[in-house]
Amino acid sequence: MNLEGLEMIAVLIVIVLFVKLLEQFGLIEAGLEDSVEDELEMATVRHRPEALELLEAQSKFTKKELQILYRGFKNECPSGVVNEDTFKEIYSQFFPQGDSTTYAHFLFNAFDTDHNGAVSFEDFINGLSILLRGTVQEKLNWAFNLYDINKDGYITKEEMLDIMKAIYDMMGKCTYPVLKEDAPRQHVETFFQKMDKNKDGVVTIDEFIESCQKDENIMRSMQLFENVI
Repeated sequence: MNLEGLEMIAVLIVIVLFVKLLEQFGLIEAGLEDSVEDELEMATVRHRPEALELLEAQSKFTKKELQILYRGFKNECPSGVVNEDTFKEIYSQFFPQGDSTTYAHFLFNAFDTDHNGAVSFEDFINGLSILLRGTVQEKLNWAFNLYDINKDGYITKEEMLDIMKAIYDMMGKCTYPVLKEDAPRQHVETFFQKMDKNKDGVVTIDEFIESCQKDENIMRSMQLFENVI
């Protein structure tokens, strides 16, 4: 796998992971039957999600789709929320050949928008709606927020290096020993040569979005994940 391939992974891997998560929940193959029982169950969970109508208005999912998603979420997370340890455990199942702990930490923080240490059903839906049904601009905004680790509005080389090391660790045998030990740092340099337009040492959201939108591979791959459910 070359550096260009890993750059595409850095932008798209969150989408791939959530497709895998939907498959685990059995949601991609599920039918869209109405279920009054689902709505009754929603009222008994310890963490009560927002009304379906409100979530439907806020997201790009229909009420039937939200019922199916809630059923799968509740089966995996009976309490109605996911803490970071559970989140990491779920993602470790997808990468047994590597260590997904660090990347799962970054991903968890991106979904935990109110920083309370838990991802609720609402958090899950809001993120999933962007990743699977959002516009290119919305998806790239979300990805930028993931890589902007300290949320100061810029991606630094240190932040991107942390992200790339986490991706390499997660991929495990899929990258090692094919790539050299300094490959993550080389990739960061390539990333900044392409995206840091004014050469000030940081990547802004405008630079990030403009560069991604000019990459045909990234744009084509993003389109593949639209409307998977």
